[in-house]
Amino acid sequence: MRKNFPLRIDARLFDQVRRWADDDLRSLNGQIEFLLREALRKSGRLKEAIPAEAPTDSHEFVKLTEE
Repeated sequence: MRKNFPLRIDARLFDQVRRWADDDLRSLNGQIEFLLREALRKSGRLKEAIPAEAPTDSHEFVKLTEE
C-alpha cells in the first residue's frame, strides 16, 4: 500500500535530487524512495523486504519551500 503526503524541501536540495533522478532514469518520487530505502538498509533499520523498484504514481506530491 502506498501513502501520499506533502513534502517540504529546500529548493536547492530538490534540484539536486531531481538531477540525480534524471541521471538514474527514475522519477523524482522513485529517487526519494530509493534514497530512503538505502538509508534504512545501511542503518540496519529496514526490517521487512521492500521491493527495490515499486511502481509509482504519475503524481508526485512535493512542495517546494525556501526555509
